[in-house]
Amino acid sequence: MRILLLCHSFNSLTQRLFAELRARGHQLSVELDINDRVTEEAVAMFQPDLLIAPFLKRRIPASVWQALPCLVVHPGPPGDQGPSALDWAVLRGERDWGVTVLQANAEFDAGPVWAHAAFPLRQAAKGSLYRREVTQAALAATLAAVQRFQNGERVGDAPPPALWRPAMRQADRAIHWADHTTAEVLARLRCADGQPGVLDALWGQACHLMDGHAASGSVMSGFPDAAPGDLLAVRDGALLRRTRDGGVWIGHVRRADAAAGFKQVAAQAFATEATALPELPAPLQRPEDEWGELRYTEHGPEGARVGCLHFDFHNGAMSTGRCERLRAAWLAVRERPLKVLLLMGGEDFFSNGIDLNAIEAAAHRSGDSAADASWRNIQAMNDLALAVIETTDWLTVSLLRGNAGAGGAFLALAADEVWAHEGVVLNPHYKNMGNLYGSEYWTYLLPRRLGEAGAQALMRQRTPLRALDAWHMTLIDHCDEAGREGFEDRCLQRALALAASYNLPQRLAAKQATRERDEARRPLAHHREQELARMHRNFYGFDPSYHVARHHFVHKLPHAWTPRHLAVHR
Repeated sequence: MRILLLCHSFNSLTQRLFAELRARGHQLSVELDINDRVTEEAVAMFQPDLLIAPFLKRRIPASVWQALPCLVVHPGPPGDQGPSALDWAVLRGERDWGVTVLQANAEFDAGPVWAHAAFPLRQAAKGSLYRREVTQAALAATLAAVQRFQNGERVGDAPPPALWRPAMRQADRAIHWADHTTAEVLARLRCADGQPGVLDALWGQACHLMDGHAASGSVMSGFPDAAPGDLLAVRDGALLRRTRDGGVWIGHVRRADAAAGFKQVAAQAFATEATALPELPAPLQRPEDEWGELRYTEHGPEGARVGCLHFDFHNGAMSTGRCERLRAAWLAVRERPLKVLLLMGGEDFFSNGIDLNAIEAAAHRSGDSAADASWRNIQAMNDLALAVIETTDWLTVSLLRGNAGAGGAFLALAADEVWAHEGVVLNPHYKNMGNLYGSEYWTYLLPRRLGEAGAQALMRQRTPLRALDAWHMTLIDHCDEAGREGFEDRCLQRALALAASYNLPQRLAAKQATRERDEARRPLAHHREQELARMHRNFYGFDPSYHVARHHFVHKLPHAWTPRHLAVHR
């Protein structure tokens, strides 16, 4: 069928549906929801059989839904209505939730139901739930609805009695530090994750808080006299704040002043004030309840040990400092007697490459610039990738539990093998960010998997890639098609078997020989030099496309048009 996706932005859920529907043979085109006239024009040009709206912030115009079947993906169970469905579910601690695909009509979220899928609700941030459980349920429900439509049905089921949930206000999310427990504070931070954040104040300055993590009892025991609301310490850029019965680490904020009104690491957004707080670094190996961005665990018997290096960076953004800390952790782990190392990434993202928000912040600092910050960041990413590539006495595996994009996708390829869950979406290209050329040694890493022609073909396209398709084209080495629950354990068992395999010494010897031959043929330093020459023009040259695209992305500016690689009807 011809299916038009109408969406506010081409977000993770929309990307997954786009890739999955296209893999099933449907002709897909995308139109961003800019205004009613543009939507009407897109329908007239593409002539779709069906319109699907995975992520909207406005109603579909009546001129469209009256003329064409329009299915809306709503992140709530049947009968749930309102624009803040998932926010309310997280705040209220619902145990079960779901996704409903319903037909657009004159009422908000009240049309005939075509399909729905349920799931247990984890205690997690709204964004994490959206990227995992909501996306998986939305895929199942959307495929079921599309199948019904293909079978000739044109009317969905009557909706159940409605429960209207209004748009959540800041008053509903507000934190009262003297009264709220850690669990209550986390529920408020998690339901506002990403957007809009919880309106509060730090050091008397209004800002939106997000990215909360519970502090351990051992950390809080070091501050026996602290009062609720007190700011106590810094770790990995997060600020420790006292609650009624414990504490939370606040990872990111968005300041209310117009000049820097975008998301930043909390301690960097309030850099001057945060210098008065003590640093409390977390050791790599530590108890489970001790939060930190980096964590290392070790498994298996002596002589067949497997290490797991976790780096859970918010939204997969890897700033210069984060790259440097991860590289230092890698070098520290290099001293361990391992056979296999799993580079774990985070639960929601493996990596999305350089940190565009941190780079944007440099444009607001005296004596710095976005171009200089971009240059520092890409150098740090390259140093990290180089450390992985040059590790030849172990087998290294990148484990993609969540999505990977741009430089983060190529960082994954720096390992010997890449294993991913089937729900992962990859965007192994740079062009969508102002036509960046890219680095992270991709000119070395990609051709060794796809060949020169295959590498160039992949870098020319700009659309998302399913993990299953990446496996079929040999971009990755293993795609786990079992349920998301237990994925990490299954991969650990694979790694333990690999570490104990009889032919591991031969594999390592072959790996070392290949690296030596490749270096003799064309040194890694030459790849880096050539890539960075192009990146230097992106950052410092006459074409401002990268800086414009980054600014629009960071400040969440509305789209003026739909990119032509998505809007094929144009």
